[in-house]
Amino acid sequence: MSALLFRDLRLAFRAGGGFGLGLAFFLLVAVLVPLGVGPEPTTLAKIAPGILWVGALLACLLSLDRIFALDFEDGSLDLLATSPLPMEGAVAVKALAHWLVTGLPLTLLAPVLGLLLNLPAESYLWLILSLLAGTPALSMIGAFGAALTVGIKRGGLLLSLLVLPLYVPTLIFGAEVIKRGASGADAVTPLALLVAITAVSGALLPFAAAAAIRVNLR
Repeated sequence: MSALLFRDLRLAFRAGGGFGLGLAFFLLVAVLVPLGVGPEPTTLAKIAPGILWVGALLACLLSLDRIFALDFEDGSLDLLATSPLPMEGAVAVKALAHWLVTGLPLTLLAPVLGLLLNLPAESYLWLILSLLAGTPALSMIGAFGAALTVGIKRGGLLLSLLVLPLYVPTLIFGAEVIKRGASGADAVTPLALLVAITAVSGALLPFAAAAAIRVNLR
């Protein structure tokens, strides 16, 4: 499993599609929003939690089609399906690799972009915690969607349509954690729900994704 993880990480950094593209898109969102809505600090502070989470969500979405598509094209996915490693484990490893090159860098960059959006200082800890708790769910749900569309030519749009509705609870609770943290309200409850979504996704979706891959490889 570690060999598969390091292989996917090397491929991601060499191609640059996950790491660089996601961060660039996240940065563009944070830069363009103040230009669109105006530089009013109060307005920016009010919408910053939602904008940061939407930006992180869309940045993760950009590289989802790479999770299985390249392996399908070169035949590596067939080898994984017949290897001693269970397909469920391969799915989990690939979701982890996607998070390491997208979700984790976005989490580290988010506080810097929060400055551009005038995010209140008391929200930064909650911003990091919410992204650390929620972005793994984005990668796991994305891996499930990528498994459903593997082998479909130009399946990127279909993948987006399948995954975006499943992202909504994570988006809602992630933004709510930051909003409550900024206002001094209880932010632990939505954070716990965010952790629960990630835990359930990690426990169930590898099996669903593995079943979808097996069907698509027949």
